[in-house]
Amino acid sequence: MRSTRSRGRAGLALVASLPLVAGALALGVPAAQADSGPHDRQALAGTKPLWATPSADRGTVAASNTVTARVYLAGQDAKGLAAYAQAVSDPKSKSYGKYLTAKQAQERFGATKAQIAKVTGWLTASGLKVTGTNNHYVTVTGDAAAAKKAFGTELHNYTKDGRTYHAPAANASVPASVDGAVLTVVGLNNAPRLARHDETLPPPSAAFVNAGPFSSHYGSKTNDSLPSAYGSHAPYAIKGYTGKQLRSVYGAKSYTGKNVTVAITDAYASPTIAKDIAEYAKRNGDKGYRKGQFSQVLPADYTHTGTGEGGCDAAGWYGEETLDIEAVHAVAPDSDIVYVAGASCQDDDLIDSLHKVVDGRLADIVSNSWGDIESNETPDVAAAYDQVFQTGAVEGIGFYFSSGDDGDNTVKHGSKQVDTPSNSQWVTSVGGTSLAVGKGDKYLWETGWGTHKATLSKDGNTWEGFPGTFTGGAGGGTSKLVQQPFYQRGVVPDALSKLNGATPMRVEPDIAAVADSSTGFLVGQTQTFPDGSQKYSEYRIGGTSLAAPVIAGIQALAQQARHGVPIGFANPGIYDRYGTSAYHDVTDHPLGKNQGLAVVRSDFANSVDAKGGVVTSLRSLGGDTSLSATVGYDNVTGVGTPADDYVTSYVPGHRR
Repeated sequence: MRSTRSRGRAGLALVASLPLVAGALALGVPAAQADSGPHDRQALAGTKPLWATPSADRGTVAASNTVTARVYLAGQDAKGLAAYAQAVSDPKSKSYGKYLTAKQAQERFGATKAQIAKVTGWLTASGLKVTGTNNHYVTVTGDAAAAKKAFGTELHNYTKDGRTYHAPAANASVPASVDGAVLTVVGLNNAPRLARHDETLPPPSAAFVNAGPFSSHYGSKTNDSLPSAYGSHAPYAIKGYTGKQLRSVYGAKSYTGKNVTVAITDAYASPTIAKDIAEYAKRNGDKGYRKGQFSQVLPADYTHTGTGEGGCDAAGWYGEETLDIEAVHAVAPDSDIVYVAGASCQDDDLIDSLHKVVDGRLADIVSNSWGDIESNETPDVAAAYDQVFQTGAVEGIGFYFSSGDDGDNTVKHGSKQVDTPSNSQWVTSVGGTSLAVGKGDKYLWETGWGTHKATLSKDGNTWEGFPGTFTGGAGGGTSKLVQQPFYQRGVVPDALSKLNGATPMRVEPDIAAVADSSTGFLVGQTQTFPDGSQKYSEYRIGGTSLAAPVIAGIQALAQQARHGVPIGFANPGIYDRYGTSAYHDVTDHPLGKNQGLAVVRSDFANSVDAKGGVVTSLRSLGGDTSLSATVGYDNVTGVGTPADDYVTSYVPGHRR
């Protein structure tokens, strides 16, 4: 695994704990471009990380040090791939919807045997040992002296975050003789990396249980003895919305996602997933799974399963996987679902899972609830992601990524930045809302997701520090790395796209759905309880890792409405519907600027039962750090959330 950064579960926000990190990156850098280096070599842009500065330089790496890298192949026509990916996805293009099969995409854009042989010959001639080869990359290992010969740069030691890592002293380069066959090389820097191998997955993670009381729908239960807020008594949080409620408010109508396949990618694989999703459907009124409707594509083994430095906390991913599958099935009960697991949460393993979807054309829609912050991304890794997304686009596959759970990231990471790969111009970034579903499954309102917590005072008379501390909010904002894509022009205000300078940049998210854990989704999963027992239980959950599979499910309904024709890369069509009745235009103050909104939450202090007491708090809604949900496009909810006309807007001949 040469991307060496662990991806976080993108937007899995539990009800009593802090939300987990959401949403990863993709920039779209050229495969190889000339620079001021020797005329017989081509530089690979972005292979020297930004943190490899002169002030952090601690000298040259010993020539005998071992280096392992993954050399991604550019294929036959990298520029042509990007151009066709745009044309086939743009409703205004003559090539719109003229998708290629996976075989056709490989034949037209993929690496040839001759290119692979040429790259392999160059690497072995440099003294590196080839340890693996496929149609996407060549993996190599060798000493630092061989790496210098192959990639035209020394490796130096650099300090980063109090530790020392190696990285190229200059951008890596490749001989002109390989003739543009190399997209990028990943792994010449090793920050951070843990070379641990484990074939056994851990048991389910520690249990979490919601305390009551609950509302069955928004506003159905209120305790008038609690302190008021915003001029009235706030209702108790819901127990957790179900598929029936979400289908109603997001315009599912009679569509069920029939004949559409949704893929879900995460790291690892819950050993109880088949049993859990069947039990959840049975208990919550969802349609039972027919034979073969749910399937899994799993790696031969797993790595980085632990919780220490460089570990991915494998058990922590089980809840993410469970949420994603149950949410898709709840919204699109007839869609086939294929779960494609990464061997770890490292970039290379997650990219491998995405390659499996594209190479095998396993699905039409891919939901991804994981990611990282943009400052941790490097252009080399971004290029590898973008190549997968572009190839998927030409095959009619759309990728959906959570936008993140920490708002503008200032509270948790200290600076305003977006999440990745949801900042890629080739994916649909899914933001989040707080959702009110009323009696009879009626849509009442949504705010941009941004929640503050104030705890009930000991005497029960006030909400301490009202409105309290920020606990989570939808990721969004303006990328510092990715320029504005064509579909955002004329929709995203200059005040957002030019926030960081004169050049318009990519703004996240593109679309949104429910994400606030206080107005979240009911999920069912096998958990490990304090007495050591493992049993199925249900709890409310949120995060943009809820929003992403909800939108993926809705897109499955839309594809069915489109008579089964794949939507593919959805953003051009999503923005083409901007300003129509297809969307709820979500704002932070749906009931008026002077009317605040909140719910009351009761949580077990020990997360499982009342033995340690119950903590009662007020959760104020609609305050997402520096981000704001406003009239029109905004950096919390994008163009908005699907309204009653969204799915039917995809019916052929429908006039918007």
